[in-house]
Amino acid sequence: MTLTILAVDDSRTMRDMLRIALCDAGFDVSLAEDGEHGLEVLSGMAPNVIITDINMPKLDGFGFIEGVRRSDDHRATPILVLTTESGADLKQRARAAGATGWIVKPFDKDKLVDAIRRVAA
Repeated sequence: MTLTILAVDDSRTMRDMLRIALCDAGFDVSLAEDGEHGLEVLSGMAPNVIITDINMPKLDGFGFIEGVRRSDDHRATPILVLTTESGADLKQRARAAGATGWIVKPFDKDKLVDAIRRVAA
């Protein structure tokens, strides 16, 4: 079974890196450039895992996660936060919003793929 991933990040470079790493791992990848766009893209798909940045324009990662969790279709979809932030208070806020896990940038491709496979199982 091919896993479908939605990756949300305002950095074009990071979106490109994620697309390459995840496609190389055999995943089907959709991309969005901020939380608002992420919710739009999400409305037309059923990803196995969502990856999101925290610091983004329009709608940040916390707002995006809360928006995802308000949808019955995506209430149980695993969400991994991928960010440069590492503060315990931010991790707690992400967990409270509904995040499943936290990965600090720059990411290790193999660890990211392993984390995706773990939460998608």
